[in-house]
Amino acid sequence: MAALSGSSSECCTLKKTLNRLLSNTSSSPRARTRSEPLYVISLERYGRDADFALRFPDSISMSESLFDATLTDGDCKVRVSLDPAVNRLISVNALHCGSVIRHVELSRGEDSASFHVCSLEVDRLSGGDAALRALSSVNVRAIPWTGAEPSAGPLRARRSSYLPLWNNHDFCGEMWRDTAPSEPDAEEDSEEEIEDIGSTVSLAEVRRHFLSGSRRYRGALCVRILHKSRLIYFGKADHKCECPYKAELQVGDGSSSACVVLWNTVCLDWYRILHPGQVVRLCRYRVKESYSSRTGQDSEPHIEISLNSRNPAAQITIIPKNQVSPDWVLPDLPHAFICGQELPSCPQGHICDIIGVVIFVGRPERVRRKDGQRAEIEEYRWLQLADRASDKPVMIKLFSTSQPDIQSRVYPMALLVCTRLKLIRSAVDRATSFEYLTNTSLTQVYCTGTGSHPVMPYRGLRPVRQFLHWLKQVDEGSLLGRAVIGGSFSYPPLPVSLHNFMENRHGEAGLISGGEMKLECEKLIYREKRQFAIQCVITAACYHHREDSGRTQFSDLPSAPLSPRVRRQREGSEPNRTPVKRKLFSSTSPRKRLAPPLQPLATEDDAERDFSLFDGAMEFLVGEQEDDSNDEDEDEDFSTPPTSPMTSRLGLSRVASETLPRVFCYERRHVQAVAVGLQVNTFHKLLPQRELESFSPASCYTGYFTLTMRALSDAVMLDVLFLPAAPGNLHWMPLPLSHNNSWESILSHGGFSPHAPPPSPADLIATANQLTNQRLLCVLDACALGGEKVELVLNRAFPLR
Repeated sequence: MAALSGSSSECCTLKKTLNRLLSNTSSSPRARTRSEPLYVISLERYGRDADFALRFPDSISMSESLFDATLTDGDCKVRVSLDPAVNRLISVNALHCGSVIRHVELSRGEDSASFHVCSLEVDRLSGGDAALRALSSVNVRAIPWTGAEPSAGPLRARRSSYLPLWNNHDFCGEMWRDTAPSEPDAEEDSEEEIEDIGSTVSLAEVRRHFLSGSRRYRGALCVRILHKSRLIYFGKADHKCECPYKAELQVGDGSSSACVVLWNTVCLDWYRILHPGQVVRLCRYRVKESYSSRTGQDSEPHIEISLNSRNPAAQITIIPKNQVSPDWVLPDLPHAFICGQELPSCPQGHICDIIGVVIFVGRPERVRRKDGQRAEIEEYRWLQLADRASDKPVMIKLFSTSQPDIQSRVYPMALLVCTRLKLIRSAVDRATSFEYLTNTSLTQVYCTGTGSHPVMPYRGLRPVRQFLHWLKQVDEGSLLGRAVIGGSFSYPPLPVSLHNFMENRHGEAGLISGGEMKLECEKLIYREKRQFAIQCVITAACYHHREDSGRTQFSDLPSAPLSPRVRRQREGSEPNRTPVKRKLFSSTSPRKRLAPPLQPLATEDDAERDFSLFDGAMEFLVGEQEDDSNDEDEDEDFSTPPTSPMTSRLGLSRVASETLPRVFCYERRHVQAVAVGLQVNTFHKLLPQRELESFSPASCYTGYFTLTMRALSDAVMLDVLFLPAAPGNLHWMPLPLSHNNSWESILSHGGFSPHAPPPSPADLIATANQLTNQRLLCVLDACALGGEKVELVLNRAFPLR
C-alpha cells in the first residue's frame, strides 16, 4: 500500500498516523493518534441506509443519523466518517465544529481509500475556542488534503445529499440546484413523445381520463403554482432510496386544481427554483389518486400529478411572464392577509397571511414531536411583528419552511411576509386568551434583504398597500427601541390557577420526581426544550442586577482575550465605569429603571449603516454560561433552615449568555444572527463562544432571580432562573390580571401586576421568608444549551394548600 505523499509527512500528525494505518496489512488495521491535538473543521449529517448493519455490526446506536467530519492538524486535512458510538457527543453539542480532539482511533474504509474514526476524546480543558486560536493565522480552506480531494457525498450510506445538522426539513449542500437544469436533447425523444409534449391538456381533462380508467395521458399541462410545501424527508434505515425527498405543489389552471408531487432527485433539481406564482409547463408525468382521496379525507376523488426522475423522466419548463397567454385563464394566488387587530375575532385554526415589521427574533430551539411511529426533532423560533392596526405584536412560532437562505436572514427591523399560517388560541381563564400563528405544511416566508419580495404578486394587494402607507409614517426610533434578538422566551402564558393549568394539559404526563426529571434532562439534546411539573420548596432566593451579566470587548481576532468585565465603549457611555454588584442585605430604595442602552458604534461601511424602513419598503415596490465574577461578590439574602443532605443537583446557578435577550445591532446583524443561532457546521462560519456577550442585553432585561429549590419527592436540588414579567416591558409583558405583588401571586402569575408599581428587588428579597416551607407545584422550562449545561427557567409556581 502506497504511503501518503507530502514533504511534511514527517512532522504532520495526520499523515504519520494514516501512513501507519495504510502500512498495516492485518485484516482489521487500526491506528491511534497520540496526545497531539486535531481540530474538527466541518461536521456533516446524513441518514443511515439498509447497509448500516453490515458497516457497523458492533454498533448499538439507535440513531437514525450518521456523521462525516473533516479533521486537520494545521498541516493537512482528511475527511472521515464517525462511528455511531460518538453520535451522543454530537447530539448534545459536546463534539462540534471547532472542537479539539485527541487520541483519535482510525480504521480504513471498505475501499481502503477512506477512513473511519472508531473513537476519540474531546479536549474540554483547552476551552471551546482552542481551535479558533490555534488556526487563527491559517487559511483553513487552503489546507491540503492528505490524498485526492474526497467526493461530495456521504461516506457510509448511499445517500445523494447531506441533511442539515439540526433539522430534517431544510436543504443542505451544493447539490441542491439554484438554476434550472438544461432541457433534455429533443433528438432522443420518439415522435410519439414529441406529439405528447407539443399538445396541451387541462387538469379537468386529465382527471376525467383517469376516472374513466385510461392510463394514457397525452399532452402537457400549463399551470400556475399556488402553494409550495416544505421538503419532506422520508429516509429510513431499512430503505435503499438514495434521495428520499418529496415536496408538494398546489397548482391550478382555468379548469381545476391538483397536487403535484416532486419525487427524489427531481427535488434536488427543482425545489429551490419553483415558487408560488410561477407558471410552469409539465410533461411526462404520472397520474394517480390523490393522498386525501386514498385516505378518505375527500368525499370526491381527486388526482395527484407525480414528477419522477425516470419511468418516465419528468420535464419541467418555467414559462416567462410575457409568454403566458390570457386564454389560459390561470388563477391568481389565493392570498388572505389579515392584521393583528383581526386575530382575536378569527376562529381557532384559521388560515391566513400576515405582513409586518420584525421587532423580535428569538433564539432557535428544538422540540420533539410525534410523527407517526417515530418522534422527530423540529427546529423553531419565536417572532414578533409590529403592524399597522394593533399596539400588540403579532406572535409567530415559526418552524422550518425549507427556506434556510431566507429564514437565517430574518432580523429585527426587516419587513416580513408569512403565508398560510394557522391561528392557535390558548386560554388563561374564561375571560382571557392569547393568540399566535404557526406553520402549516404550505407556509412560505419572504423577507427584505433576501431578494424575495420583488417577484411576489402580493405587492399590489390592498392590505399590503395599506401597510406600506403606514410604514411611511411610523417612527423608526420607537420600533428600533423595541427591537430585541435572542434570549429565553415562553409563549403563550400559562394559566394562573393550578386547576386551570392541570385541565389544559390535555392528557400530558403529570407530576415528575426530582430524580426522574434529572434523568429526562440528561436525555435532552442540544437546544431541545421541554416543560416539567414538579413539587418543590424554595430554599434560597437571590437577585442579580443587570450589571452582573457582564459584557465583553468585541474583537475580530479569535485569539484575542475576551473579558466579561470590559465593556464595549458606546456613545454617551462612561468608559471608566466598572459594573458593581449590589448587596441585597443593605437597606436601599427601590432601584430606578435603567434607560434603554444606546446603539453600538458603527463598525462596517457607510452602506451598512444607512438603514431605514423606507429602504426595506422599496424592495416591495422596486425589486430589490459561564460567569467569571469573583465568588466573594455573590448576592444572597435568603435561606431556609438546613435541609437534608443534597443527593443530586440540576440547573445553572448563574444565567447563561444564551438566556439573555440582546439589543439588536443592525451594523453587525450577520454576526449577531450567527452568535444567537445554533452551532454551525463549517469552520469559516465559526465565532468565539463568548461573541454573544459583545452585544448589550436588551433594555427589557433589568436583572433576574435565582431560586434554589428542593424536590419534595427525593430532595434533588434545582437551580432555577426566574425572569418576571413587568409593567412597561414590551418583551416579557405581564398578564392583564391585577394582584397584590406578593411572592405567592408573582410566582403564580409569572410576573408583577400590570396595574401597580412593582416592588424593588431588595424589598422582595426582604420578604422572601414568606416562601419558607411553602409547598409549590413548579412549572419549569428546561433547555439543553450544549454539553452538560441545562437551563431551568421558572414559568409558574402554584401554592399547594
